[in-house]
Order: sequence, then structure tokens, then C-alpha cells
Amino acid sequence: MRKTSQTIRLLRDYESRNITFLDSDGSWPMVWERARGVHVWDAEGKKYLDLTAAFGVAAAGHANPNVVQAGQRQMAKLLHAMGDVHPHALKAQLVRELSRITFERWTSSTELKTKNSKLKTAKTIFSNSGFEAVESALKTALLATGRRGVIAFQGGYHGLGYGALNATHREHFRRPFRSQLREFGRFVKFPTGPEPLAKTEKTIRRIFRREKIGAILVEPIQARGGINLPPPEFLPLLRRLCDEHGALLILDEIYTGFGRTGKWFACEHSGVIPDLICLGKALTGGFPLSACVGRAGLMDAAWPASTGEAIHTSTFLGHPVGCAMALAQIKEIQRLKLCGRSARLGKFLLGELASIKNLKLKINNSSRGLGLMAGIELTLPDGKPATQIALNAIKTLLHRGYIFLPEGEHANIISFTPPLTITGTQLAKAVGELKEVLTADLEQ
Repeated sequence: MRKTSQTIRLLRDYESRNITFLDSDGSWPMVWERARGVHVWDAEGKKYLDLTAAFGVAAAGHANPNVVQAGQRQMAKLLHAMGDVHPHALKAQLVRELSRITFERWTSSTELKTKNSKLKTAKTIFSNSGFEAVESALKTALLATGRRGVIAFQGGYHGLGYGALNATHREHFRRPFRSQLREFGRFVKFPTGPEPLAKTEKTIRRIFRREKIGAILVEPIQARGGINLPPPEFLPLLRRLCDEHGALLILDEIYTGFGRTGKWFACEHSGVIPDLICLGKALTGGFPLSACVGRAGLMDAAWPASTGEAIHTSTFLGHPVGCAMALAQIKEIQRLKLCGRSARLGKFLLGELASIKNLKLKINNSSRGLGLMAGIELTLPDGKPATQIALNAIKTLLHRGYIFLPEGEHANIISFTPPLTITGTQLAKAVGELKEVLTADLEQ
């Protein structure tokens, strides 16, 4: 444990103490040494099955050879370019590819025809992290509509930068910085059934009547909020409301994008075309790159042509290594047919998780998900979140060689967002271990 303890000691001494949770008994965290496919090895050489894909990033597997080689080749050729000044070819190729797999593909599909179908191409703003893509979308909405207000949803997570934080709901993140926020977000309950959907519509219509709203910002499925799935009518409703009121529909698909839910993008399950879509995480498979992709006509109307000084940019915008890896990652998702694989294995996983209902546990559990984005929620007999039981299970599973994460405001949902290359056998084994841990923990 020498390498692990040394790393932990350095973090304790030199990293801000609000970043990495260091359990006083030394049981958390493990220290990553390397990763490949669906496995991770810690600093002591122990092997783990990763059920998180490192926050959904490793969709095509950790260190996918073709993605890694693309990054290595690019690093040897051109490590850095000048963002918004002198471009490189891969940035041009990637914005073209993002247009192709989003708006061009959607508007050519018979399943996704809308009145916007004539707007076939897209334009992109690159950033480094997911929250920056969201902030690009928020700026676009303000420029396009002239209205500062944004409707967002309870339980939503859009990042922690000061712009995105106005639309991230959880008080844990917002409260310490509230005095510096403009508070332009208006939060509405995220619906999980037909009755809540009607209430959601009523609330949104009331907000539109009373305030100057330029956009609705939403995750098609809330990830950090607890793997919350809305009814299928939800996104079509938001599309209609935006069209009625001249607002933009912004979809945050940073987590759900690139095959995670069984389709390229989660909005495709309901046939809805957004005005703007925010992408990140699995875009590159491991390099910091994100994108705000919008209808070309909208983007051109919102953003003025550059006269030599962009009004929204950054030093590492459209980084050449990230672009090389993103192009390779997209090819790997296509080559390995990971969208279909995610859909098939997602159904299998939900079946496995449903079997936990048959266990004679002293707590309640319910599972939900779409594709390889699933979770099992643990609650006490009185309906309160079984937070400690969930956290104990995740910690025990870590020491058994399985990496899981808790989700939801109360951290009582154990989530499954593994690499899309995982096998059914591996999923079944992970669920089997979870059953054993829950049973053992509750028998003590």
C-alpha cells in the first residue's frame, strides 16, 4: 500500500481539501494506476471492473487502442494550436463530423422530421469541459432571443461554472456562491410520470407568461440527479412550448450522448430535434474537449462574424489532440456498433437489477434506466433514502474489485454507466456481487 498511501498523503497535504474525499479509515479512495477496456488497476496492481466508465467518458473502453493511437500521432505532429486565431485541419474536420452525426442525420431521418427539417447543418463552439459547453449554449440563447431567463429542472446538473451554476439545481453546489450569482434560472419539477408532466407544463406556461425566458435547458435523462427518466412525452412537450414562445430548446447530452442510452443521443428516443445540444465526456474517450452544437441558421443569427477578436473563446479551444481523439472515438463507436450494443445490454441489465426485488431485504429497492445508463434506488421502509446502506455497499464493492458511484441528492441510487464494451457476463457478475453485499450488509 506504499504507493497508495504516498499519493493520499500528498493529496491531503497539497490539494484543496474540498476536492478528493479521503476517508479517515483509509478505505476510500483507491488510486488509479492504469485502465484498459472495462478494467482499472490501482497503484498496488489490484484489478477492478469499472461500472462508471469514469463518469461515462470511456464509452468505447478505457484506452481504446485506436483512440489512443490517434492522440499519440497528433501529439507527435502538433501538440497545440492557436484556438481562435490560426486553425488546424482536424478542428475543421470535427465540426463537419459533429454536424453530420447531429442535425444532418436528424433532419434526414424519417423518424425525426420536424418543421425545422430544412435547417440541415450545424455549427459548433468548442470548449474544454462540459459546463463550458453549457455556458456557450446559454450565451447563444441570450444573443439569439435577447432574453436572460432560462427554465431548468429540479435535480438537474449542468456543471459548476458561474454561468452553468445558475441552472444547476442542487443547493449543495449553489448555496456557498449564491451571493455572486445572477439567479437567471427558474427551476421546475422534473417529471417522472404523466401526472407530474401535466403539472410541469402548467408551471412552465406560467413562467413564460410572467418572465422573459430565452431557453429551456434540460438533460433528457438526469444522471447525477439519480438516473431520472421522464415520460416519453416530455421532450416533445418542451419542443412545443419553446416553439410557441420563441425560446430555444437546449439539451444537455454531455452524459447521455454517444450511445450511452442505446442511441447516438437520448433525444432520438422521442424524435425531438433541439436548437442546441451540449456534448462532452464520451466525445473523446478521455481528453478534455466539449462542444455546443447548434442549428447553423441559429448560430449565424446569434453570433456575429469575427472581426479579429472573438467574444467567446479560450486558449485551448478545439485542441488538436482532443479533435484527433474525438474523430477516432466516433469511428470506434460506429465500428463496434456500440449504440445497438448499449440498447441490448441495457435491457439485460434492467432484467438483472429487477431480480434484486425478489431478495428478502429489509429495505425497498427499485431500478430504472435506458441503455447502459441505469440505477437502483434504495429506500428505508419509511420511504426515506437509504443513503448509508448505499454508500456502504459501494465501498464494500470497491474492495471486492468493482467501481460504482452513488447518484441523486441523497446518494442512495447506485448507478451503472459502464463502458459500452462491457459484456453481459460481466454485468451479471457485478449485479450478483451487489446482491451479495446488500444481503450481507442487512443481515448484520
